[in-house]
Amino acid sequence: MEIYAIWRRRAGAWKQGEPIEAQDDWPGHAAFMMKGQADGIVKLAGPVDDKGALIVVRAKSPEAVEAWLAADPWTASGLLVTERIARWTLRIGSLA
Repeated sequence: MEIYAIWRRRAGAWKQGEPIEAQDDWPGHAAFMMKGQADGIVKLAGPVDDKGALIVVRAKSPEAVEAWLAADPWTASGLLVTERIARWTLRIGSLA
């Protein structure tokens, strides 16, 4: 398994000026992310500024990351799009 950093940005369906919890299907997205953590995929995740999010995951390949993200309700609804998936070599610290 490799570590990947994923940059996602808010897309056209995002309701500007509304909090994350007020976006369409917040419960579905939150459940997806929490399941990812429980399954050992998601190691770190959260909003960055007011433009998107950074997610750090463990996965076999960038294609596996893309397949996982395709199941996020916010991908299908056009709330978030993936800007970049990059293999990350962690040098300081650790991901338990």
